[in-house]
Amino acid sequence: MNATGTPTVAWELLDGGVKGVAKKYSQDRGTALTTADGRAVVLTVADGHGSRAHFRSDLGARWAVEAFTSCARVYAREVVRRGDDAANWPRLLAEARTLPQQVVHAWRRRVLMQEANSPAHGGHGTPPGGAPEPDLAVYGSTLVGAVLTERLLICWQLGDGDIVLVDEDGTTHMPFYTGPDMGDETESLCEPEAWRKARLHWQPLTGGPPPGVLLSTDGLSKSFADHEGFLAFATGVRAGAASHGVAAVQAQLPDWLGHAAKYSGDDATLAGAFPVPGPGAARPQPHPHIDTH
Repeated sequence: MNATGTPTVAWELLDGGVKGVAKKYSQDRGTALTTADGRAVVLTVADGHGSRAHFRSDLGARWAVEAFTSCARVYAREVVRRGDDAANWPRLLAEARTLPQQVVHAWRRRVLMQEANSPAHGGHGTPPGGAPEPDLAVYGSTLVGAVLTERLLICWQLGDGDIVLVDEDGTTHMPFYTGPDMGDETESLCEPEAWRKARLHWQPLTGGPPPGVLLSTDGLSKSFADHEGFLAFATGVRAGAASHGVAAVQAQLPDWLGHAAKYSGDDATLAGAFPVPGPGAARPQPHPHIDTH
């Protein structure tokens, strides 16, 4: 925001997903939206576990995205309202730490409503005089989400998935990356007190927002032969958006994700945000083209 109070950043968004090869339907969900009069972005992707034990996980992923979006929009408005003053950051950080619990509770309420109306196991095993114990694992899902403004980036992650930040020169950063995924086990919303396993990344943006923020389910990163290939894809997406516009990248995204799904066999979903000059900013210099293929 400039001295007159006019926002210096607007946002262009990217989102899409494809189902894995030979799957009947996708277990992924994702969304990208602006809130707070366009001054904040909410990004989120969720990956339902999809195995026989999690046969309603497509619903779990949908409700994970809905729960996160609802809670994050409220939080994002507070970040916009108070985030320009660094004196407010400790309180906003404390509130960020409570958001996973809010999301998990909202997700569980939606699951329990479904179970009350249509039990996953048909009501079998109901104890005498009581209701059946709901099987939350049936709806198991991961969740990755972010809130982005001019001054702050806040990310949360429960389970697998990826967040990639792309700098102006193409350098990439992954706040939660700890090395190659060596198996299929992952933290899940269906676990008891799942919010305790959520990770948080808090980043003041003293130099402005990253030129690219990309969230994706693990079906995308697993489609590449190595980690460097995935990062090159992320860099290429951001470079394509800078060179040709986000609309052009959005038009290509189904093909790119479909190509990835052929290799991983898994659903692949991506949500992203790119800052563009707002009313109070000078025109940027053009970026060099980087081929995404």
